[in-house]
Formats: sequence, structure tokens, C-alpha cells
Amino acid sequence: MNNKLYGHLIFELSKPGRKGYSLPPSQMGGCSLPESMRRAEDAQLPECDEMTVVRHYTNHSANNFGVNNGFYPLGSCTMKYNPVINEETAAMAGFSGLHPLQPAETCQGALEVYYKLQQSLSAITGLSEFTLNPFAGAHGELTGLMVIRAYHQSRGDDKRVKVIVPDTAHGTNPASAAVCGLEVVEVKSNADGSVDVENLKELLDDGVAAMMMTNPNTLGMFERDIPEIAQLVHECGGLMYYDGANLNPLLGACRPGDMGFDVMHINLHKTFSTPHGGGGPGSGPVGVRKGLEHLLPRPHVTYDGKTYGIETDGEAINVGEFLGNFAVIVRAYTYILSLGKENLRMVGPLATLNANYIKESLKDLYLLPISGLCKHEFVFDGLKDKSTGVTTMDVAKRLLDYGYHAPTIYFPLLFHESLMIEPTESESLDTIDGFISVMRRIAEEAATDPELVKSAPHNTPIGRVDDVLAAKHPVLTYRQLKSEN
Repeated sequence: MNNKLYGHLIFELSKPGRKGYSLPPSQMGGCSLPESMRRAEDAQLPECDEMTVVRHYTNHSANNFGVNNGFYPLGSCTMKYNPVINEETAAMAGFSGLHPLQPAETCQGALEVYYKLQQSLSAITGLSEFTLNPFAGAHGELTGLMVIRAYHQSRGDDKRVKVIVPDTAHGTNPASAAVCGLEVVEVKSNADGSVDVENLKELLDDGVAAMMMTNPNTLGMFERDIPEIAQLVHECGGLMYYDGANLNPLLGACRPGDMGFDVMHINLHKTFSTPHGGGGPGSGPVGVRKGLEHLLPRPHVTYDGKTYGIETDGEAINVGEFLGNFAVIVRAYTYILSLGKENLRMVGPLATLNANYIKESLKDLYLLPISGLCKHEFVFDGLKDKSTGVTTMDVAKRLLDYGYHAPTIYFPLLFHESLMIEPTESESLDTIDGFISVMRRIAEEAATDPELVKSAPHNTPIGRVDDVLAAKHPVLTYRQLKSEN
């Protein structure tokens, strides 16, 4: 784009004395700040007219990429389409105009949404009861572990402080356990990322509080030994925790509660199509098996057959004053109602079909370290032809030139050149075929013109950057940038 406003900082477009607003004189009189609260010099703010500001940020907004722009095959993150009807429902005046301190009798409709989503999630996962209070997936993990710790403490079993976590787990698993004051114990994985049952047996004792698992695991493979694993953990007195990050491929196929899991969290922004946001708002509902319901956080929405209420007392933990992010909850419930019981059953099988189709179409050019049927995602270990020197990072950068967001790279850590791809069930055959075609083209470029791939991207506003330098020495202020130039 040949536009003066494009590719500049707003500070660089500033002209002394230029203004983009006109306010009437204050009717409230003046206000004098104490000297100790005043700046020594004026704030370095840009001076721009309104049109310049609008065009500047509008042009930059065109650089944003999301599921509404194009294919987003980010492995482990389930970047599925967020239907517009979700947004329309959440924006309804009866929902958007609520206040969190309203009496329960004045917001029966909102409480009905809460309650029915709780019931829906229980039916979908095979667990007895849910709380919608946690504000994010990681917050849900912490909440679930707090429930587990409260369970053991309520039985006088204070020595149970160990949480077993697979070495392929998402990083939030050990982090959540540590924040909860629990001890993290790592269990080894087999070549396909599944839990090494023999190693697990060596770790089980009367100090184990829980075992955290993701199923399918981080490599997209189903944990076939889960019945034995659950039995072993339960026999030693521990509970099973399900990390719901990979719940999407299970929809319509099986339920965590039926596998033997006692506690789990769900990422509504992954499985139930609410936006990932820009770090929020989020939602991480937590479900428990029968017998643990009394330990779920309060406040909690209840229903006596006639009226919806808010239960605040009990021996439960507290993770927030209010009932979670309501607008996110409305979106998730809308998604479930839109699909209905019949179509919700198709989510997992279609996500699995799409992932296996891509895997089988590219495994002749990209190294597939784990063969066999995957679920919603799979991992390549870079290009098969290593002689070109083209890395997974290079492939990811080159994908940007073709209008695709890069998959997750260099995770999981089991492989040196990990390239994790997850298409979700939302994508059409045309979109997937287009992605496969581009991935094959990049492999061909790597073989015939490797420097073209190594120097990518070429068609983006900012070209190849030094990622290490940017991470270690970020330039965060205009004043610093100006002095360096």
C-alpha cells in the first residue's frame, strides 16, 4: 500500500499544534493539582487531526489476523469459527444491560442461561455438576486443583500434596499445581506421547493428590490406557483431573466422566466457540463427579423447579465475587443450542477427519514421527528433507506470504522441529485443500530455492525480524526509538 500513513508510528505523523477535537469550556471551574502530583514536563503525546488518527488505526487494523480473516490452524488452541449469532445473542439488551449486584428475582432469564449451561456441560462431559465462576482456562485449572485439595483436606488427608503431570502436558498444568501449593511430579511419556504406565506405577503412593491428563494428548493421540491409569490413581487414593484444552475431538465420541475423571475444566473459547479475545475475557468452567459438588465455588446458581437462585454459603472455596464472564457464557450456550444434540455429536468426528486428511496429504513431504490415526491435531517434525537447512520457523514465516496463519511451532518439545496443526471441524474442504497445496508448494520451494523460504516473509508490512533480539531487547517507548534513530 502506497500510503503515507501506513507503516508509521502515530508519533511520526504528529505535527505541533494540530488537534483532532474541540471541547467547550468547562462549566465546573478550574482544579489545581498539588505540585507533587504534577509532571516535570508535558507528556509526549502525538498531535494529530482526527482524519489522520482514523486512517492510521484503520490501516493498521487490516493487519490483524483471526478466524474471521482466514485459516488459523493453531495446534493445541482449537481456533474455531465464532458464529455471528453468538455475538447477536450476547448483545441483546436484556443481557448486556445487567448489573452483577441485581437481586436474583430481577434477572431470572440470565440465571436460567447460567443454570442450563451448567446442565448442558454436565451432560456433554458425563460429570455431575459445574461451576461457571472461573474467568479463564488457567483459572479453571487452579479452581479444579483447589477443589481436589479441599477434598483431601476435608478427609484429614493433608499429606496428599503431589500432582502427577505428563512430560508432554500443557505448561499451565505444572504452573497451576505450583500456584495451588502442590508438588509437581513428572511422569514420562512413550514415543507417541502417551503416558508410560510402568513409570506411573513407580510414582504412586499415599502422597498423591491427583493426576492431570489431557486426552487426546498434546500430540493429538488418544490415551488408550486411560482405564488402567484411572484405576491405578484411584486405588492409591488420588483423583483424576482432565485438562479440557483438547475436549473438542471428544464431542460426540466419548465423555471424560465416563473415562474415570473426577474433576475437569473446559475452555469455552476453544470447544464452544467463544472468542479467544486479546487475553480476555475468557471462561473456564469446572465440573466434578458425584460426591464433590459441595466443594464447587460459591456463589452458585440453583433451581428449585420454579425459581432460579444464587447459593452463597457452604464449605466451598471462593474464586471470584461474581458468576464468571456472563457474555462469554451466553455465547457458549447459544452455540450449543444452535448445533443441537444431533449436530454437536458431529464436532469431534469432523475435527478428527479434517486433521487426518491434512496429515495423510502431507506426510510424503513433512516428517511424521508418529504414525496412525490422530484425533483433532497432529505434529510434523519439520520437512522430511533436512539437507536444505529450511527450518520449521522458515516454513511458518513463508506461510504468512500465502495468507495463512502459521500453526503452532516448536511445541510439544518432544521433537526438535515440531509443527503442530489443528484444523477444527469448522473448515471446508476447499479451505483445507488450499492449505495443503500451499504447504506442498513451500516444501517444493525449500528444495529448489531454499533462500526464498529462509528469508520469508516477503509480502507482510514487516519482513524478517530478529526474534531473539526482539524478545531480549524490546523497544517499548517512542522516545527510546527516536534516540536510536
